[in-house]
Amino acid sequence: MPAPTRAVGTLRTYLDSMDAVPAHGPVPTPPPRRLLAALGPKMLKLAAERTWGAHPYFVSVDHTAKARELMGPDAYLAVEQAVVLDPDPTRARALATAHVHGYTTSAAHQQANIRRLGFTDADITGGPSPRLVDAIVAHGTVESIQARVEDHLKAGANHVSIQVLTDNPTELPMPEWQELAPALLHR
Repeated sequence: MPAPTRAVGTLRTYLDSMDAVPAHGPVPTPPPRRLLAALGPKMLKLAAERTWGAHPYFVSVDHTAKARELMGPDAYLAVEQAVVLDPDPTRARALATAHVHGYTTSAAHQQANIRRLGFTDADITGGPSPRLVDAIVAHGTVESIQARVEDHLKAGANHVSIQVLTDNPTELPMPEWQELAPALLHR
């Protein structure tokens, strides 16, 4: 894995290499679109310059607005939104907190991104803070999740990918998908 300070250069070289590979079969028209999993400003700009756009993960609505500003109006922005569909605030927040905690304790690039959004070490290492949890994970009712999706779209997202969190990550969240789908389709 490249050093964080060289990640953009490494990915730029990788994209150059992808573009240089000769086609050994039918060339699709139009060519396939590609997105970069991008978080930081330099990677978001690279995504806008060299690909169809970006797919940021573990982000807030504020990140979506900043990404749109950095990428310009034409790049495709497909953000991920983690959700907990549970009207019980205690259960929902506990599951959301566990999800955020997993990333804030093990992913340095996520910590850097969270700091760029104005969160502090106290928000990250203190449990994580309820403010951080609420910014990253939409939780509660269908309506509260729908509102968060709308917030991302208003902030500049073209698409919002939903990651449903449950207390059993080994099972597909089919009941939650079925409950959310009518409210989120055709957005």
